[in-house]
Amino acid sequence: MTTVIVEPDESFENALKRFKKQCEKAGLMSELRKRQHYEKPSVKRKRKTLAARKKAKKRERFSE
Repeated sequence: MTTVIVEPDESFENALKRFKKQCEKAGLMSELRKRQHYEKPSVKRKRKTLAARKKAKKRERFSE
């Protein structure tokens, strides 16, 4: 659970900005998007293997 304590002299915009940053860092928005629709196990596996391939290719490109 993400909480932000607002200081007395802090503006609402700054507190909202900190809250959004904490939510992004915690991965709440990506988790929410992922849970909006059911994903079949085969599709999930395929997505994960594609992501692993992409990550390995990127790692290979920067290691040289």
